[in-house]
Amino acid sequence: MMNLLLLGLAACSSLTNAVPVPGSADVTNVLTRRAEVDSCPGYTASNVVTTDSGLTADLTLAGAACNAYSDDIKDLKLLVEYQNNERLHVKIYDAALTAFQVQEQILPRPKHENASAAEAAIQFGIKTSPFSFQVKRRENSEVLFDTGTVPLVFEKQYVRLRTSLPKNPNIYGLGEHSDSFRFHTQNYERVLLNAESPFIPNNANLYGTHPVYFDHRGDKGTHGVFLLNSSPMNIDIKQTDSGDQYLEYNTIGGVIDLYFMAGSKPADVSKQYADIVGYSAMYPYWTFGFHQCKYGYWDVNMVAEVVANYSTAGIPLEVMWTDIDYMNLRQDFTTDPDRFPLSKMRELVSTLHERDQRYVLILDPGVHSVGNYSTFEKGHEMDVFLKHADGTDNLGMQWPGAVVWPDWFAPNTQQWWTDQIQTTFNPENGIDLDGIWVDMNEASNFCKDQHCTPREQAIQDGNPPLPTNSPRPNTGRPIPGFPDSFQPTPSGVVSVKARNPKPLSGRVPKPVPARNSKSVSARQSAGGEMKGYPDREWFTPNYHINSHNGNISQSTIYFNTSNHDGTMQYDTHNFYGHMMAMTTHESMMSRRPKLRPFVLTRSTFAGSGRKVTHWFGDNESSWEHYRTSIRQMLSFVSMHQMPMVGSDVCGFNGNADPYMCARWALLGAFQPFYRNHAELSSIHQEFYQWPIVAEAGKKAINTRYKLMDYIYTALYYQTTTGAPMINPLFFLYPEDEQTFGIQEQWFYGDSLLISPVTNDSSDTVTYYLPDDIFYDYWTYTKVQGQGANVTVSNLTATDIPVHIRGGSIIPHRVNSANTTKALRKEDFFLLVAPDAEGKATGRLYLDDGESIEQPNMSEIVFSYEAGKFSATGSFGYAAASGESVTVAKVVVLGQDKAGAVGTFDSGKQMLEVQGPWTMSGVFGFQI
Repeated sequence: MMNLLLLGLAACSSLTNAVPVPGSADVTNVLTRRAEVDSCPGYTASNVVTTDSGLTADLTLAGAACNAYSDDIKDLKLLVEYQNNERLHVKIYDAALTAFQVQEQILPRPKHENASAAEAAIQFGIKTSPFSFQVKRRENSEVLFDTGTVPLVFEKQYVRLRTSLPKNPNIYGLGEHSDSFRFHTQNYERVLLNAESPFIPNNANLYGTHPVYFDHRGDKGTHGVFLLNSSPMNIDIKQTDSGDQYLEYNTIGGVIDLYFMAGSKPADVSKQYADIVGYSAMYPYWTFGFHQCKYGYWDVNMVAEVVANYSTAGIPLEVMWTDIDYMNLRQDFTTDPDRFPLSKMRELVSTLHERDQRYVLILDPGVHSVGNYSTFEKGHEMDVFLKHADGTDNLGMQWPGAVVWPDWFAPNTQQWWTDQIQTTFNPENGIDLDGIWVDMNEASNFCKDQHCTPREQAIQDGNPPLPTNSPRPNTGRPIPGFPDSFQPTPSGVVSVKARNPKPLSGRVPKPVPARNSKSVSARQSAGGEMKGYPDREWFTPNYHINSHNGNISQSTIYFNTSNHDGTMQYDTHNFYGHMMAMTTHESMMSRRPKLRPFVLTRSTFAGSGRKVTHWFGDNESSWEHYRTSIRQMLSFVSMHQMPMVGSDVCGFNGNADPYMCARWALLGAFQPFYRNHAELSSIHQEFYQWPIVAEAGKKAINTRYKLMDYIYTALYYQTTTGAPMINPLFFLYPEDEQTFGIQEQWFYGDSLLISPVTNDSSDTVTYYLPDDIFYDYWTYTKVQGQGANVTVSNLTATDIPVHIRGGSIIPHRVNSANTTKALRKEDFFLLVAPDAEGKATGRLYLDDGESIEQPNMSEIVFSYEAGKFSATGSFGYAAASGESVTVAKVVVLGQDKAGAVGTFDSGKQMLEVQGPWTMSGVFGFQI
């Protein structure tokens, strides 16, 4: 039976909300509403029914409705499920089933395994009047979640739930943000409302919504809480006037759908979160290579020249990208006929593929709303665009001008989008790309609000800009390694000509039929289908979400827009980009059904990592954003189950400083996704532009490539177990209080501690070494960590401190290579770094690097103890032609004398044992 706790209720302090705009009337209104919320009656629980694996109850408003921000919902339901021994599900929802609930197709729910309450790691307790609940850890009675200090408020357009926290809590997660990794706890607010966010501002909502937090309590354990709610929300982590710490959800809709993860170790919470939102996709081996992009590559020849310049500089380049420059007037699924003609694009891609390199192009959600444009016309024919209630197109503005927006819920949208991708990017007569990048999909709307007229605004803003006759910059140079059509003509002029400008005024949209207005208006249900209340304020709800863009509908698709399934953008906005990315993933699966897709998205939602990747958006070429990239990576990989992430190396906006860019080249090499990308007006920042950056880039990429199988293995285990491939220090040292706030160091995998220089223009870094055995990665010197800071100076622009954690065995390639295909031909060597007891373990996953189905793969376990090295496990992967699965040597660190085998280096205190051993079965040796 469940334990029914009688919890005392304390008086509440105040509800935090938007900072009032100047004016006594506004201030009075906000304060009045706060007082009303604080005096709301809450609910009373009745008809409480308990079973061995759960509880249900009715919740009824306990007094007169306060209607502080909208209408109170009188009757609610409570559902409690012990889904397994480590996961508790608590759901509070309206009895009429009208309030919006996230659809199963967006986030499939985890299985309810009907665990026994008596054996569960976390326990639920209820107080019936006034209703509140408490969640505590069984083994030590630690209270993890307690709603007993202020009443629950559940209204049509406002839901509040508060939980108490311990003093000085360690709270992390709640992405996407650019704030500190461990949150501030006094007067701190997280806003979740997906929005275009140039320069990724601090203390603001960014591109994604991930309402999950980790609460780390040292030796008392770590737990996680996930709120499955897509509504825009403010989450406060603050203190009452009396100093009591709390976390408070304030949403403008939806239901309270909570999943509690018991942990109790930090990485356990990561794994349990993966059980809820899904395990990451396994990405192709080549995606760990180095990528290059810039908005503003003038034409296809310039793209080719960048590729050639990397080769000439001796800097490996795996993937070339092109931004919207390639499009005809910035329209999806087109190419500029003069600067990026299809024939030349096909030559570019075939040349890249011949060089074992890859190509990725961008797509945006806004589809130019003009006739004589097949993507738009076919979409209209298939009824895939969002509509107004009268059946006319819902217009906005993006790069191509006035646009329509795909309705990802419409039944034909997947097929339409797949058809466009397969037609434009087919290998026979299209652009045979290797991945797709979806951008602007929050969705960003250049029309600020509903008073905008998109077509007029596009003309006024000059969107899209007219092409010009300006010659291409840096024209006339040979492009080594590319066909004759890419080379200068005898006159010194490149073969791609500039376009004569043509006025856009003649591009009159063809009339399109309106959709039947009755069928559109009928989409919005009156209730009972969890699609949201029909009679809401769509633009300025009384409770204000503190978005940096202003009101909730500003600069995006307007929130009063109906989706095909009867839901509203008000409720589904935060996963619009998620749906675009998921749709693109399915299209890429259809295009190449046997190969793992690669889709990079700017906007994300909980569970996006199941299929797609993410970069941290439009950052800045600044030291602060260099540091920010570390914090963002830690959150996304270890807490949001999105492992293949990274920032625009050297920064997107503004001009990069060479010294900072060199440092960033090193830092980025130890992050999962590694791409250099810059904005249109920024100077070129390709690594070869400055000697100091070229040197740093070579070292960084060569080191990254040698370690590629190590981190590819870590990705594999995140996809199968949820164990993060990037670890904050407290994940590996959960009882060391000094690690709890560290946000500028991380473990690459679980063995390599990365400690970059983070002070502006400095050659000095102070990093923390836990009380453990480490080895300097570059010199192999053994270091005893003291649980204290270490300061190192005189670090050149090509230096980055890296330490191997004692107890690790790390697989390497003996040499780096120019491409990942060539890299796979290099033999392995294994680096053994024993711990204080002389033991070490490691692992290696091998497959073909790209196929979805892997019937023959290897999962090899390496161990070292008492001088004995062994390799066991499964050895199913037989290398493809030319690949190597040979271990050339094993290097054992921390040795003070020669052994029975191998060569002893007394200076480095290491023993090198030469192979070769083929990884087709068990092997080993005794030193």
